[in-house]
Amino acid sequence: MDFRKPLYVILYTVLFSIPFCYSQNPEAEAKDELLRKANAFKFKNQDSALFYLKKGYELRLEEKDTLRAINFLTSLSLFYAHNINYEKSYDGYWEALLLADKTNDSISKADIFLGLGWLYSFYKRNDEALKYFDRSLKIRKQLAAKGSLNEGYLIENYFSKASFFRVNNDYKTAKTYLDSIYKIKQDPTIKADNFSLSEAGYLSAKEGQVEKGLEQLATATAYFKANKPSYLVVIYALFGNIYREIGDLSKSETYFKKSLEISDRYSSHLDYKLFVFEELHKIYKQKKEYKKAITFIEKAKALNDKIYSVQNNQHLFEIKDKYRIEQERLEDLAKQHRIQQLEHEDKEWMLKSIILGVTILFLILFGYLLIRNIRNKHKNEKLILQERQKQNLKRHREVLELKNKELTESALRLIEKDEFISSIKTRLANQKNNIDVNVIKRILKSIQGNPNSNWSEFEARFTAINQSFYHQLKEKFPHLKQTDLKICALVKLNFASKDMAKLLGISVESVHTSRHRLRKKLGLERNDNLEEFINRFE
Repeated sequence: MDFRKPLYVILYTVLFSIPFCYSQNPEAEAKDELLRKANAFKFKNQDSALFYLKKGYELRLEEKDTLRAINFLTSLSLFYAHNINYEKSYDGYWEALLLADKTNDSISKADIFLGLGWLYSFYKRNDEALKYFDRSLKIRKQLAAKGSLNEGYLIENYFSKASFFRVNNDYKTAKTYLDSIYKIKQDPTIKADNFSLSEAGYLSAKEGQVEKGLEQLATATAYFKANKPSYLVVIYALFGNIYREIGDLSKSETYFKKSLEISDRYSSHLDYKLFVFEELHKIYKQKKEYKKAITFIEKAKALNDKIYSVQNNQHLFEIKDKYRIEQERLEDLAKQHRIQQLEHEDKEWMLKSIILGVTILFLILFGYLLIRNIRNKHKNEKLILQERQKQNLKRHREVLELKNKELTESALRLIEKDEFISSIKTRLANQKNNIDVNVIKRILKSIQGNPNSNWSEFEARFTAINQSFYHQLKEKFPHLKQTDLKICALVKLNFASKDMAKLLGISVESVHTSRHRLRKKLGLERNDNLEEFINRFE
């Protein structure tokens, strides 16, 4: 008798129980009364549950609410899978996938790919199964990375792959995926996952850590008793398998019978009975209770024929991929339309390219002419402004030079006056016997003035002409004294040392000394020209 691997039945049942606890679309479920009713009846009255699921799907299609229709259809496919009607489950998933493609609903696609993965794996299509497992995991990872899906949903995918590899005796890879679950559960916002805990307990026991495995299963049992008693079908069977392998046949028999009792009570996990029947057959055969052993092997055979019979599941063996066929048809139509569109687009593109090229050339030419015109205009305006500035500066300097010449001439006249008066004094001194000297001195004094008054008159006129001269000197050389400033003014007007001495009322030697000190204060070297340096200031 060719039965499937018992552990594989464990795996399949465990994984088809997971979506019921995670809820494929909790928001839609919360908003849909029909879906809530279906879930309420799924363990009590399966006919009612099936009625509400079908009615909900039909109504959502009539309302053109595609997303909720997909949710009903995936729930319906899952319901059929629980009741070992895999043909309808398979058809439902492919129909749901077509709807999900039309709406580009990634969340639903991930759920459907996961369900299809297990349908393929149950019939030993492992390559196809892994392909759909990976598709589901990839989509959910992308959604989680974008923040569109809680990372806790990845637990279902990692759990599925861990169980898949465990059943195929690849315990190392299975443990890797369980480790991925533990990393996710480190986030305090992710709820505890007793499904993974039960898988981890079973795996620990298989690896020889029996006490640890039984402890983990006991923890999971407490949770399922309080929250999902129908899942105890799986938990008790796992206990039974562990106890049988360690040789405690009495406890193993007890737990297997508890598993059958829960399955009958809640009408759940009908496919799981196959594994339990086979295990009880082995126990009674080992205990040499052959009559009971024959009873359970007959039950196992009958259930095996029901699940795997060619007549009932021929559709699944052939894997008539409606989704693939429909996709290929749509792709062919799309390719034809695409070819026509490309041909049309080529013509449009050529015309647009010509128009665009001409437009670009026109814009480039227009832009070049415009920029050149603007640059020429700015250049001409700049030249005009520069010429005006030159003319203004030239006129200003001419006026300044003229006034400075007048000032120099005025200063020289003052000097000549003083020299003239001085000469008169000399002559009078030689003829003092015939002239009243005192009277003449008073007259000369009244018209002669003094050096200070001469300088004050000169400085006032100089400052009026060269308004910023002193300010510029003092700003750059704040340590210059009044005598230094006087020398600077006279140097600017090209006064000779002799004239400077007469205007300032000092000796020529004093003028030379003052000029020498001034050069030092201005920081001039021996070869620097004092007159050129002073003329920089206006």
